[in-house]
Amino acid sequence: MNKLINEQKTFFYSGATKPYSFRKEQLQTLKAMLKRYEAEIYEVLRADLNKSKHETLTTELGILYTEIDFTLKHLKSWMKTQKVPTPFTHTGTTNEIMYEPYGTVLVIAPWNYPIQLAIAPIIGAIAAGNTVVLKPSEHAIHTSKLLYKMFQETFDSQFITVVEGGVDVNQQLLNERFDYIFFTGSTNVGKIVMEKASQYLTPVTLELGGKSPAIVDKDCNIKLTAKRLVWGKFTNAGQTCVAPDYVYAHVDIYPKLIKEMKKQIRKLYGNKPLENKDYVKIVNYQHFKRLEKLLETGTIITGGEVNEQDLKIAPTLIEDITWYDPIMEDEIFGPLLPLMSFKQIDDVIKQIQNYEKPLALYYFGSSNKNQEIILNSLSFGGGCMNDTLYHLANPHLPFGGVGSSGMGAYHGHASFETFSHAKSILTQSTTFDIPIRYPGGKLAFKIAEKLFK
Repeated sequence: MNKLINEQKTFFYSGATKPYSFRKEQLQTLKAMLKRYEAEIYEVLRADLNKSKHETLTTELGILYTEIDFTLKHLKSWMKTQKVPTPFTHTGTTNEIMYEPYGTVLVIAPWNYPIQLAIAPIIGAIAAGNTVVLKPSEHAIHTSKLLYKMFQETFDSQFITVVEGGVDVNQQLLNERFDYIFFTGSTNVGKIVMEKASQYLTPVTLELGGKSPAIVDKDCNIKLTAKRLVWGKFTNAGQTCVAPDYVYAHVDIYPKLIKEMKKQIRKLYGNKPLENKDYVKIVNYQHFKRLEKLLETGTIITGGEVNEQDLKIAPTLIEDITWYDPIMEDEIFGPLLPLMSFKQIDDVIKQIQNYEKPLALYYFGSSNKNQEIILNSLSFGGGCMNDTLYHLANPHLPFGGVGSSGMGAYHGHASFETFSHAKSILTQSTTFDIPIRYPGGKLAFKIAEKLFK
């Protein structure tokens, strides 16, 4: 491990990764790699999570293609040294911000979107001029093996390499000294990553999770709200860090919303979702049993069927839930959706404020006033008004958490900034010197006093 990282550091210090031409070429190579292995990507995601081609294209590959194209379009301008204004007190100087790569970056990827969430950070790391060590999740074993094969056959290991393995390998990697660590996963593991990084004061980006609420107001478009909630929750069988984790619906529309959500589940997944060949499975037996246990909470409105052999759980709506129930203790990360009702929006806000800041929040309603109240009263990573999930696919919007849902952001320009150190440079003139900054009598003090006051 140490030898591998030292080889990357040596390659980085050679300066090879810094020119625009190199970064551009590597991003183009990355895109070509994805296209070359596209058929195999469909196969491994089917094997690991039973993802359909449509879901793989829309939630994994499509996002990456868009991100690479966006980065290639803007990279040259992002790399330019930025001139900043010169205060009167600094007359004679030029002041600039240079963006330099950190060096050797560690990317630890999760299993739920094992292609997209492994490669999206790498796009930013390449754009900023770093070298990369990628650690895929061992839970998506077929995808992990393919990632190793793809990068080994496409890139020099001194520039990008993949290290496979379980928790022990993660621990070995975290004991090494990287220049930046990018982690996507659970809050509990994120704390471990941050603790390890603190040994060398290594900067980190932590993309974590949390219980992301959806608030449905009485003036919403019920049909569209139900459709978008069902899509956002049950895409990838709910194994999405920004999936709606629970719903608060206004009492006036609560029964109608439930009725429409049932209808939308049937439209998207059929009358027997467990027999739908494209319905995503739970990643492994351990997670399946954890979710199955949560089905004992509350009253199941629809769904609840399980297939242990195929590791599938039907899209499930649950009511009669309180904040003291097990299903509300942690992020669900599966196809179970608790629903609760409210009368006043202020009551919902107070309840959400009592818990950790979520990664996402979704509000459905036509009241601009209530939208503003939500946005100004609640802290969350990002979200949508009258939609779910869609914000993370816009490269113009930084994606990241706040508080226990994470720190730092990426996508688009934010990815370049994340993997770059903004270095401030002042260049002073030698043709003259301003004497007031030096101690030297009452006149210098009086002039300084007027300038600075």
